[in-house]
Amino acid sequence: MKVKLIIISIILLLVVVFASGCIPFMEKLGLVSPTNEEQLSPEKGGPPDGLVKVLIGFREKPGAAQQAMVKGVGGKIKYTYHIVDAIAASIPEKAIDALQKNPNIRYVEPDGTVYALDAELDNTWGVKRIGAGVVHASNKGTDIKVAIIDTGIDYNHPDLDDNYEGGWDFVNNDDDPMDDDGHGTHVAGTVAAEDNGEGVVGVAPEAFLYALKVLDETGRGYVSDIVAAIEWATDPNGDEDTSDRLDIINMSLGGGANSTLEDACLSAYNEELLLVAAAGNSGNPPGRGDNIIYPAAYDSVIAVAATDQNDVRARWSSTGPDLELSAPGVAINSTLLGGGYGEGSGTSMASPHVTGTVALMIAAGITDIRNELQSTADDLGATDWDSLYGYGLVNAAEAVGAPQPPLNDPPTVSITSPTDGFIFESGAEISFEGTASDTEDGNLTASLVWTSNIDSQIGTGGSFSTTLSDGNHTITAEVTDSGDETGSASIGITVGTPSTNIMHVSDIYMSLKIAGINVNAIAKVTIVDASDNPVGGAIVSGSWSEATSDKDSGVTGTYGEVSLQSNKVKNPSGIITFTFTVDDVIKDGYTPLINVEMSDSITFPQK
Repeated sequence: MKVKLIIISIILLLVVVFASGCIPFMEKLGLVSPTNEEQLSPEKGGPPDGLVKVLIGFREKPGAAQQAMVKGVGGKIKYTYHIVDAIAASIPEKAIDALQKNPNIRYVEPDGTVYALDAELDNTWGVKRIGAGVVHASNKGTDIKVAIIDTGIDYNHPDLDDNYEGGWDFVNNDDDPMDDDGHGTHVAGTVAAEDNGEGVVGVAPEAFLYALKVLDETGRGYVSDIVAAIEWATDPNGDEDTSDRLDIINMSLGGGANSTLEDACLSAYNEELLLVAAAGNSGNPPGRGDNIIYPAAYDSVIAVAATDQNDVRARWSSTGPDLELSAPGVAINSTLLGGGYGEGSGTSMASPHVTGTVALMIAAGITDIRNELQSTADDLGATDWDSLYGYGLVNAAEAVGAPQPPLNDPPTVSITSPTDGFIFESGAEISFEGTASDTEDGNLTASLVWTSNIDSQIGTGGSFSTTLSDGNHTITAEVTDSGDETGSASIGITVGTPSTNIMHVSDIYMSLKIAGINVNAIAKVTIVDASDNPVGGAIVSGSWSEATSDKDSGVTGTYGEVSLQSNKVKNPSGIITFTFTVDDVIKDGYTPLINVEMSDSITFPQK
């Protein structure tokens, strides 16, 4: 009798299964993934006709009942998430109000658009600058799993093919995340381009790369796909088993605030994934409040700004209280579609420098990643933290604790006699004296080699005497230390009867011009001849450095003076320095400038 009851029960169960359809039943059991109903639409990447794309947040993990609720209002489901209590769907616009009033629903928000963050897509100088090359002798981030949530990856590129481990295309809902834009490939190269002696090298050249394609060929996409990609990174096999989760997520993309995306980032962070994102390229002009984009602005994400080769913030790099670190992001050479290499600029290019550094840190067994990143960063701002640079420039070598190479500073050389610009009579015996010292090698005075621009080598040693032909001479004392580092110093002298047609810089007077929030520096340059008479009509050209990096030129007046003005600096924070260097002075009938590159500086605020 019991056997018959068991058989009857099994038959009834099978009837229920097939009556309700076996695929939904298997979905509920987690045996197959739910159908992406939006992909049934002929409109690639967009919602079915007459529907709007939304993210619906529930008060409990969504299942069959919640799916039925969405379908009941005429919606088509794109994703049912398990990383967050939400469903991504396309629904009739008129159904939004009804869903928002449902007590079981926390929110209904637009499925916002996101975009790649290039300032321009055009060297591995950035990898070298953050000290990653020092780490590579013992640590290349071997087997650390990095998700590149972006436009995909050109996994056939010779600098990426061995590190590529797979991924998913959320734009087209298939398993081939080939890049058709190039942005993701460039980002991936900075993270993990192979150390194969060709092309470029990444920060962590033996890390595993996973391409999670959420942006299309135009570099645009939807929040719902990013959330799905974050969920994939925590659960690449789709079975809610986090033992195979990835280690790091890089998101060189962003847009507006979104509750579902914020919850997904926090959930992944709580699963011990490290999330790194580009801060955004909306920071011009600087210091105007908070313009860091999302997801970088979330507490669970490391927001990264961009710096140039001079460790100066890129003018377009976003600023604000959520900024955590800075990294190289200007003219970064990396991998391109089709196997090539090229430069790109943007916070998109800065973020993967930090992502690669995190991979090296995980491989080194470091656990308190964010605190170590912050405490070892090279401070670039006015304080330990500021809204322009965060905690400073990421330092992979210090963050990983790699042994530093021995210092090899160049020698320090000086010419103590004669004085720069001195004039000697024809046939005069001229005595030259100089010194040279080196941190590693000590006193190098006896190794000095003296040269002239006219007479080539004219002496060796710390001091000697000689005669020189009439005319202008540039005298250089030079020495090379045991580490092949070279130091030098130069002066200009004149031999023969002085001519009033020899001109030089006699003075640079620095001052500041303050107008509201703007600060400029002014360099008043005075040009005189050999008899110290002012030279009018001379073209003076020079360069500004430190606070600004512009060039300027002008013509001297009757008194041999010309005032040259720097670019404006708006809302300067802390102490800034303006330096002006005279590069050249030209006037018909006059001998070229003797003491080239005379310079002076001024600081703001003045003490």
